[in-house]
Amino acid sequence: MAKRTNVATWLEKYQRWQIKVQKDGIRKTFTSSTPGRKGKTECHIKADEWLEDDITNTKEKISSLFKKWLETLKITTSETNVRQYTSYYNNWINPNIGNIQIGNLNEQHLQDVINKAYRKGLSKKTLSNIRGCLLGFIKYCRKTKHTTLFPESLCVPKNAPEGERTILQPNDLKILFNSNKTIRYKDETDEFYINAYRFAVLTGLRPGELIGLQWQDIENDTVKLKRSINSDNKITNGKNKNAIRAFDLTEFAKKVIQDQWHLQMQCHIKSKFVFCNIYGGQIKQDNLLKRWKAYCKYNNITKCTMYEIRHTFVSLAKTLPEGMVKSLVGHSKSMDTFGTYGHEVSGERKSTAMELETIFEKYI
Repeated sequence: MAKRTNVATWLEKYQRWQIKVQKDGIRKTFTSSTPGRKGKTECHIKADEWLEDDITNTKEKISSLFKKWLETLKITTSETNVRQYTSYYNNWINPNIGNIQIGNLNEQHLQDVINKAYRKGLSKKTLSNIRGCLLGFIKYCRKTKHTTLFPESLCVPKNAPEGERTILQPNDLKILFNSNKTIRYKDETDEFYINAYRFAVLTGLRPGELIGLQWQDIENDTVKLKRSINSDNKITNGKNKNAIRAFDLTEFAKKVIQDQWHLQMQCHIKSKFVFCNIYGGQIKQDNLLKRWKAYCKYNNITKCTMYEIRHTFVSLAKTLPEGMVKSLVGHSKSMDTFGTYGHEVSGERKSTAMELETIFEKYI
């Protein structure tokens, strides 16, 4: 630990106290405009705090430290997050601040990264994700004693564009629930995943939750979500702690589940998954999306992603109380994860299912 051996001097010309100290090859100047012994002491305190903060190797570049952080993320988080943060690094962080030494990094450098991405037209959500990435990286650097920087004012420009979501319109829903046909290898055929599409609209499940749903998760017309399958085809506990939840099926949703059961029986498929591929195995998200796009094109349905089907559900259910919708789609805190209050919550779930039934009758 470096120690101060000099004292602050009063600069008459500038009317301030000043002291210069050095650590690990880095030289810094601290000042105080307070006259008298108090100002001199303030200078000493600032210098001593910097010397004693245990910060090491302040000359290491951001590019080097960020790569080290990504390696630690491979152990502590999902491949999807690592891939996303690597993309932010390659496209925005490294080109702008990669060559800066960590000891010279300040909050404005970080803000400039976000501002440049904003000027390129990135959405508010993406900018927020980049901000979260930067904050996570700086936290790592504080833990490794490379910096004391705490960028509490880092923000997303208020005029950042909101990403627009496309949802299915009433006519699209009528087609979806009346047409089983699609195009495959240039021939018209029955859409094998038709029930998955319909169930997604009726329940608002995330794509990963939809393909992760198993028959054992449905009991007495109640669905208990316990898992999700991510874009890397790995089973997880869901997007967040609220993803584990339960809800009662509407009559429309029950009909879809019955249709799916009969479809698997007709095709002589034995699978633990409610919505499986033609071999009874796990569906891949990209394959499901590809088939959905082909179905939409053939039936002249509004183009949207599988995740936007979830937004369709939320839009249809917007007349319900906010608490009901949040519990359905996994945006609120779970009540004891199907535990102690199961009977009381079950009554609420039944009420929600009845409310949804009334809404769906208008469109299907």
